[in-house]
Amino acid sequence: MTHAHLYPTPSELERLIWHMPKCAEGADNDWSKNFAMSIVRQSFRKNWKPSPKQVNIMRRMVSDLFVNAGQEEFSVIE
Repeated sequence: MTHAHLYPTPSELERLIWHMPKCAEGADNDWSKNFAMSIVRQSFRKNWKPSPKQVNIMRRMVSDLFVNAGQEEFSVIE
């Protein structure tokens, strides 16, 4: 894995930040909720960039958001 892969592209970073409020809303614990909201607040700072560790956590949270989204019950239309 190259170092360039560790840091998100501008479009990926924008997408990750976009989903942070939803991640905070569905967080299982206070730490996750506080982390997501902190990322949103920090993203408004000029020239702010998340650390590689923050990016990794953001990626996992957004991934979990979509993996768990399909677990709700739904009715099939026939």
